[in-house]
Amino acid sequence: MSVAEHGTEQITIRKCIGIDELNACVALQKEVWNFSDLDLIPLRMFVVSQKIGGQTIGAFYGDDLIGFTFSIPGSRAGHTYLHSHMLAVRDSFRNHGLGRKLKLAQREDAIQQGFELLEWTFDPLEIKNAHLNLSRLGAIARRYSVNHYGHSSSPLQGGLPTDRLVAEWWLKSKRVVNLLDRKQPPQFKVEKKIDVPAQIYAWKASPEERPKAAEVQKRNREQFLSAFSKGLSALGYERDEQDNGAFLLGRWDEDRSYASKDDE
Repeated sequence: MSVAEHGTEQITIRKCIGIDELNACVALQKEVWNFSDLDLIPLRMFVVSQKIGGQTIGAFYGDDLIGFTFSIPGSRAGHTYLHSHMLAVRDSFRNHGLGRKLKLAQREDAIQQGFELLEWTFDPLEIKNAHLNLSRLGAIARRYSVNHYGHSSSPLQGGLPTDRLVAEWWLKSKRVVNLLDRKQPPQFKVEKKIDVPAQIYAWKASPEERPKAAEVQKRNREQFLSAFSKGLSALGYERDEQDNGAFLLGRWDEDRSYASKDDE
């Protein structure tokens, strides 16, 4: 089963209901990331999240779960927000905008609950994901967490440290509203670019080439930490015809101070 075979019009996005649908989320995360059982989010956490104001929003083809996003509530400096811990889409349904649709459903539900901020972490070496987060959703990043999760059993990590950027999605900000509702991309002065080569995926997957990926990660880590310490934020992302990526850094003019506290 794939999008090519069935199309996206038959896909429904809604909150997951009941133990069976939450169990399907547990199974899908293992399918997508090939985690060891030790690294899986267990069923109990999905249940607890629903009880305390979190979200588990699923994408369904008929009764079959093909994607989901999972969030838990957090608090910083007296302000509540949602932390989106995981988004998973079955391989045969990727690259058709389903991840973006799940994020937009997250935003709608979060606003209805009274949240202004939704955060998540993402791998700075993942080109498509970075482009989605910054350019298509309007999130920003101004925090870098070194080896955020420790060792990961997922082969997608390629044995590298789990360095992560923290995405801040200010749900009702001028930047996000203009982009999503008025189709107006954010305008800002680019003060720095941080490049990610298209070969990064092949390098991570190959034990022989992995030192090249590690060198890119180390170089970019130093650049992000330096730029963020000077008040810059990752505000955009561009890709060229060879699928190389580049973070575009500048200064955000809608600062929310409580999100810039160092809570890593």
